[in-house]
Amino acid sequence: MGLVQHLTNPISRRVIGAAIEVHRRLGPGLLESSYHTCLCCELELRGIEYRSQVDLPIEYKGVQVPKGYVIDLLIAGCLIVEIKSVEKLLPIHSAQLLTYMRLQGVPAGLLLNFNVRTLPDGIRRVLL
Repeated sequence: MGLVQHLTNPISRRVIGAAIEVHRRLGPGLLESSYHTCLCCELELRGIEYRSQVDLPIEYKGVQVPKGYVIDLLIAGCLIVEIKSVEKLLPIHSAQLLTYMRLQGVPAGLLLNFNVRTLPDGIRRVLL
């Protein structure tokens, strides 16, 4: 197991557990914002450190764009969580998460698609 996996697996497991609880309570078919809000509540209940809706600036032709991207959740400074409620996760969703990870300097990420029958079917782990 690599160093990145060793450092982030316990955190990602705790976040996945929180997301599964939210999915069990709400089921599929809601807006991403509903899952986001409820996942934040569950993270707080579990004492998991996180920041929500983190602005990620970009530079374009020498101009700093303060809100180039917005990260859904930054967990303990070492895991980015991107929340989706889509029919199917696509390669563009992984590309989006990888971009956030590179720009923020975070080694690990989770894509969570809540629009599935069982949440484990909607989870993708991504490592740099």
